Amino acid sequence: MKAIINGKVYTAVGEVFANGTILIENGKIIAVGENIDVPAGAEVIDAAGMVVTPGIIDAHTHLGIGEEGIGWEGRDYNEVSDPATPQMRAIDGINPEDEGFRDAIKGGITTVMTGPGSANVIGGENLVMKTHGRTVDEMVILNPCGIKGAFGENPKRVYGTRSGFQLPVTRMGTAAVMRDALVKAQNYLDKQKHAEKEGKPVERDLKWESMARLLTKELPLKAHAHRHDDILTILRIAKEFDINVTLEHCTEGHKIVEELKAANVPAIVGPTLGNRAKYELKDMTFDTPGILAKAGIKVALMTDHPVIPLQYLPICAGLAVRHGMKEEDALKAITINAAEILGVGDRVGSLEVGKDADIVIWDGHPFETMTHVVKTLVNGETVHSL
Repeated sequence: MKAIINGKVYTAVGEVFANGTILIENGKIIAVGENIDVPAGAEVIDAAGMVVTPGIIDAHTHLGIGEEGIGWEGRDYNEVSDPATPQMRAIDGINPEDEGFRDAIKGGITTVMTGPGSANVIGGENLVMKTHGRTVDEMVILNPCGIKGAFGENPKRVYGTRSGFQLPVTRMGTAAVMRDALVKAQNYLDKQKHAEKEGKPVERDLKWESMARLLTKELPLKAHAHRHDDILTILRIAKEFDINVTLEHCTEGHKIVEELKAANVPAIVGPTLGNRAKYELKDMTFDTPGILAKAGIKVALMTDHPVIPLQYLPICAGLAVRHGMKEEDALKAITINAAEILGVGDRVGSLEVGKDADIVIWDGHPFETMTHVVKTLVNGETVHSL
């Protein structure tokens, strides 16, 4: 058993304990609060004068599948042979020895969503994983957690600039590719149902089998979009085919707050700590997450690692606070909100009894640039110590 004592404990679900105690057993939190007796023989970590939070969650990265520092050999996130590749599985492209995993642990990032990039209209299956472990298989929390889709500049740049052109060349083409894939998935499901009624075997097709999981609502479409018109295209298609979506980036979400609120979709905002590398980022601002959260929209923050190194996610949250987001909302955006949007809120994202003991101890507030991570625990194991 382990006990973290005397720290200022932010649970991320509203409660803050000025002099808190957390008890850990078998990798799980078994008690959290104040005036908790520490059992004899427990390993004690004294966090006096320090801040204790849940492990930080980056809700959108390409960690492990877009490796740092090795060029083309580590770029496994875009299968650009076809604009629609829902059957690609992130788990088959992740290298747990990517340097980014070490940076994550040192920065208090204990869970990430990672997966395909945005070159394709449909990129493949994303997953949620811990950032510490020996193999990808033991690090995974939820696989898959969604199907990556992309709208806006990226797909039309990748395919429209090829010699002889290839669909999509325009935003209309991108939407058409998405609709066509969803219709083919509908046809695939219909054939399956018909074959089952007839008692005949069904010939499997991995492409449409994966895509069909959107239609059955087993998985959401994790839809990349920056510009507000592209976001509205996503909402239009989601309504047309009755699928669930999460908005990835949502850079101009502040322009269509009422529409997003009416659609009741979550937004994973970012990466905002960068330059305006393309035209659709012209109105990028740290105001966006606070505006959306204030309107009652569930918001998480992202780095899009390696676009922004993921260890700077808490700094992004601090900048969102500087631009008007409530501090409590900003903490939720990198903990419990991120966990719930990703579908793993039952295991991570807050300091509550029964959850994984993914915990970070800081020598100051995590949003401050001068703050260090003193200790990072994953599943109750100390994996980083300053």
